[in-house]
Amino acid sequence: QVQLVESGGGLVQPGGSLRLSCAASGSFFSINAMGWYRQAPGKRRELVATITSGGSTAYAGSVKGRFTISRDGAKNTVYLQMNSLKPEDTAVYYCNANFQAGDGYEFEYWGQGTQVTVSS
Repeated sequence: QVQLVESGGGLVQPGGSLRLSCAASGSFFSINAMGWYRQAPGKRRELVATITSGGSTAYAGSVKGRFTISRDGAKNTVYLQMNSLKPEDTAVYYCNANFQAGDGYEFEYWGQGTQVTVSS
């Protein structure tokens, strides 16, 4: 069984910063790509940023230059540093990870989500 536990969401004023964390635990051999997605009310879930096991990153155009994704392999944790936040960044943010089991089987898992609200 695998768990992804997110933390760091909350209420912040426009222009402010937040740092999200997502820690993976449980039974797996390794973690491949990890990422953050978000879903605003009435909208589809969208990709925010991803990072591979080798450290290559990719970002949605709307957050490029403001958000930074990173990971700590030793802690099985991925982070999302969000700066210069805008009201349109308001959403539930979900952590995603692609795991490999000991037998080579690959599977995907989602966190429970953490609310980020940007408002004055």
